[in-house]
Amino acid sequence: MKVAIAGAGAVGRSIARELLSNSHEVLLLERRLDNIDEASVPGARWINADACELDNLEQAHLHTCDVMIAATGDDKANLVVSLLAKTEFAVARVVARVNDPRNEWLFDEGWGVDVAVSTPRMLASLVEEAVSVGDLVRLMTFRQGQANLVEVTLPANTPFAGKAVRKLALPRDAALVAVLRGGRVFVPQPDDPLEAGDELVFIAPTEAEDALHEAVLSTT
Repeated sequence: MKVAIAGAGAVGRSIARELLSNSHEVLLLERRLDNIDEASVPGARWINADACELDNLEQAHLHTCDVMIAATGDDKANLVVSLLAKTEFAVARVVARVNDPRNEWLFDEGWGVDVAVSTPRMLASLVEEAVSVGDLVRLMTFRQGQANLVEVTLPANTPFAGKAVRKLALPRDAALVAVLRGGRVFVPQPDDPLEAGDELVFIAPTEAEDALHEAVLSTT
């Protein structure tokens, strides 16, 4: 997979190293010459360019990339990069960093964003996930499909303890994608038994979350 990253600060470089370690091709675009340090991310292709400029993206052949990651420290720049990547170069997947949570509402398909990553929101979600039992916690929103990644920890009094996954009467369009049990993560099968303390990870549209909460956390 070929990935372009706009912004080669600490965040952009960390993402690039992780992608390279997983055998992906990485292109880093950085407008500040003093931020370019090829030795810091060996294996990446570097371009000294402002990713908000259409001509620069054309010269970088952005249309050949599978993913664009807008990872600068400026929300305005990330929105412009996302919009250009999606509308001018038809990049299939656009991921954008949200620096100020107050701007998160802007990062949607209207600006070409498929996935918005807000560090403050993710940290808050992880804190909630760590301390919440018997409640539904939204971990991430997938903008393109208007769906959310949500987590539920089954409480000690769950009526589903010992029952098969297929006994969960999930609402339409909600899907159980993973179960975390102790140090193990597995993709659940219909006949797998559930246990109190299991962390269930679902993908569900916003409008189905109340019904999902009722289906999984009802004690009757």
